[in-house]
Amino acid sequence: MKNPWEEIDLTSYEKHMSLDSVFQLQMLNEMMKSQFYSYPIKSVMILGVAGGNGLEHIDTNIFTKVYGVDINESYLKSCISRYPELNGVLDVIKADLTQDIKELTYADLLIANLFIEYVGYECFQRVLEQVKPKYISCIIQKDNDISFVSNSPYIHVFDRLDEVHHQIDESTLLEAVSQVGYKKIMQTENELPNEKRLVRIDFGY
Repeated sequence: MKNPWEEIDLTSYEKHMSLDSVFQLQMLNEMMKSQFYSYPIKSVMILGVAGGNGLEHIDTNIFTKVYGVDINESYLKSCISRYPELNGVLDVIKADLTQDIKELTYADLLIANLFIEYVGYECFQRVLEQVKPKYISCIIQKDNDISFVSNSPYIHVFDRLDEVHHQIDESTLLEAVSQVGYKKIMQTENELPNEKRLVRIDFGY
């Protein structure tokens, strides 16, 4: 059976994420801008890049390589068509990281926003050991026992996500990342309209 993310329509996903009651697409966009420019880096890998939200912030005078990784091939095609200005800088990688990570290469910064929730801690550790980034920047959702997927007219698009969802908490994530040699270097939180928070945690050697 296919991974649920291979069957979720990008338009429905982005409409859900950008609703005023959800506001995650907009918040993630702003947070990614900060992620890109927090450290002296020239390459970045984005896990679960989807349709490329945030890629408009990439300055090709600074970044020599951007890797967009996703399990959904149509998402990656959208990234390429939406950001022609990144031609020669943006490389897309189709991969189910729960099954195979050999396509992943080194990047200075690894970004995993609302991604670890769908692969789990052990898979994320394997990815870190493969990529060996200087810096890691993760965004996880703190939902205070509210359903991980916010209620919306598009909610049934996400019906199968329970099959792959992992509950992620800060302390266990810190422990998992420290086990592969990284230390937390910063943490911030941003409130969302529906009593949820997006928590950004960055790591370095």
